[in-house]
Amino acid sequence: MDPRGRTGQAQLAFDELGTPLRDTTFVVFDLETTGTKPGPHGITEIGAVKVRGGQVLGEFATLVDPGAPIPPQIVSLTGITQAMLYDAPRIDRVLPAFLEFIGGSVLVAHNSGFDVSFMRAACEGHGYAWPKPTVVCTVRLARRVIPREEARSYRLSSLAMLLGSRTRPTHRALDDARATVDVLHALLERVGNLGVHTVEELVDYLPEVTGAQRRKRHLAHDLPSRPGVYLFRGPGDEVLYVGTAKDLRRRVRQYFTGSESRGRIREMVALAERVDSVECAHSLEAEIRELRLIAAHRPMYNRRSKNPHHAWWIGLTEEAFPRLSVIRAPRPGVLGPFRSQADARTAADTLAGASGLRTCTQRISPTSASGTPCVLAELGRCGAPCAGRQSVEDYSPAVDAVTELIAGRDAGPLRGAAAYLARLAEGQHFEQAARHRDDLAALVRAVGRAHRQAALASITELVAASPDGAGGWEFAIIRYGRLASAGVARRGVPPMPIVEHLVAAAETVLPGPGPLHGAAPEEVGVLLRWLARPGVRLVRTSRPWAEPAAVAGWAGWLDLAAGARSLERATN
Repeated sequence: MDPRGRTGQAQLAFDELGTPLRDTTFVVFDLETTGTKPGPHGITEIGAVKVRGGQVLGEFATLVDPGAPIPPQIVSLTGITQAMLYDAPRIDRVLPAFLEFIGGSVLVAHNSGFDVSFMRAACEGHGYAWPKPTVVCTVRLARRVIPREEARSYRLSSLAMLLGSRTRPTHRALDDARATVDVLHALLERVGNLGVHTVEELVDYLPEVTGAQRRKRHLAHDLPSRPGVYLFRGPGDEVLYVGTAKDLRRRVRQYFTGSESRGRIREMVALAERVDSVECAHSLEAEIRELRLIAAHRPMYNRRSKNPHHAWWIGLTEEAFPRLSVIRAPRPGVLGPFRSQADARTAADTLAGASGLRTCTQRISPTSASGTPCVLAELGRCGAPCAGRQSVEDYSPAVDAVTELIAGRDAGPLRGAAAYLARLAEGQHFEQAARHRDDLAALVRAVGRAHRQAALASITELVAASPDGAGGWEFAIIRYGRLASAGVARRGVPPMPIVEHLVAAAETVLPGPGPLHGAAPEEVGVLLRWLARPGVRLVRTSRPWAEPAAVAGWAGWLDLAAGARSLERATN
C-alpha cells in the first residue's frame, strides 16, 4: 500500500511521531536581573512553574543576592531593593535546586534568549553544566501564530491581556512566569489547529520555513538512523557541505524543517539535490571522516579547515647565530603546530626573549664573531638580548636551551620568562607584566600541545577502548597519529576477537616527515581529546605512550594565569 495520504506527505515512522504536547512537561520560567549583560552574578530573582497537560505540577521561586549593587533604574522597574536581598542566597546555592527542578523538561520563557543566556552564564561561572534543554520562546511562537493586525505588541503584558491571562505581569519573576504559562497554553491551542501536536513539530514550526525547504524532506528518507557523516550534493553532484551526526536520518531532517537558522546553510539547502551518507562505528570515526572528507572535497559551505596539513611551525635557522623562524613545512626539531602565522610569530618572539636568541633577520657569519656577532650591534642599532654575545660559543647556550625545550627535555627558557615576569610585578610594571604573562601562557600551552601531539604521533600502533554507555566498547586503532580502524563490541560480545579483527583490517600507515610523522594536526588533536575522555582504556601499544615532562609541572601556573586574566576582565 502507498504510505502517502491524499496530501502527498509521507507517513511518519513510529519513532518519528515525537512526544505529544499534552504529555510534555514544560517549565516556564522568568528572571529578574541587574542589567542586560549576562554574567555569573547578574540574577536577582527566579520564578518558574512546572506544567503538564494544562495542570500545574509545582512552582519554584526565590530572590537571589547578586553580590553587587542593583542599579536604581532596575529597582524602579522591579521593586526589588538591596534590603530585600539582605538574607537571600547567592546564585551558586540556588543553581542545584533549579537545575533539579527543570530536569527532563522543555524550558519556556518570554524572549528566551535573554533568560537562558543568564542561566547559562551563571552555570558556567559556578562550575555547573548547563543541561542544554529544548527551549521554546513564547515571543517567537506568538509572532508565528498571531498576526500583527491582531497584536499591536508582542510584549508579555500585551499578550497576557490579548489572550486573557489570569495573571498580570508585574516585572516580578513568579508573576511573569505564571502569566507566561497562560500565554503558552493559548498559543498551543492555536498551533494545534494548524496540525502541530508534538514537541518536535513545535520546534520545527517556530522558524520561518519555505515550502521549497519543507518539500526536500524526502532527501533524508533513505538515510539510516546510525552515527556517521552526511554529504549534501548540489546540481552538478559537487559536495556542498559535510557534517556528522549520531543519528543521520534525524539530523538531516532538521535541515528541512527550520531548526537550522544559519543563512548560509539555508542557502546550501536550497541548492542541494541529494544527500549521501557514510555510516561509522562511533562518533570518533565520524569526526575523523568528516575532517578527511572536508579536506578532500573542500565544500564551499563548510567553515572548518579545508587544508588540514597547512599549519605553522617555528624552528631554528641553520646559521652560525641561529634565530627562530616561522615556517609552513614541518621538519625535525620544530615546534608546533600553530593555527595562524600570528600565533607562531608571537610564540617565537616570546621564546626568543626568554632564551636570549636574536630576533633580527640580519645574516651573520662566523667571521663576525671576533667583535660582536652582528653589524647592527657594532653600530649600536640593536638592543636584542643577543647583542652582547661575543662569539658562537657564548651564543650556543641559548640555542641549546631552545633545542632542549622543543625536545621536551628541559623548560629552562620558560623558567627564565617566569622569573622576568616576577621582576616586572615586583617593580609594579603591571600592564607590561600582564602582556608578558599572556604571551608566556600561550607559549606554555603551545609547547605542551606540541609535546602531546608528537608523543602520540610517534607510536606505531595504539589500540584504545571507550565504554559506549550500554555495557559495550568502542575501539580505535591509531597508527602514527591517524585513525586506522574503528569498531564496536556490543554488550555481551567478547571484545578481544573484535580487536584482533580490527587490527588485521586496519589501514597501513607509513610515517612521514616532521614531529607528527605526516599526520594532520587536527586529526591528532581529535584523537587526543578522545583518548583523554573519562573511561577510555589503552588495550595495547607498540611501545609505551609517554609525554615529555618538561612542561607537565606548569598546569598550576597556567590556572593562576587564567584566573588573573579572568579577574582583570571582570573588573574592567
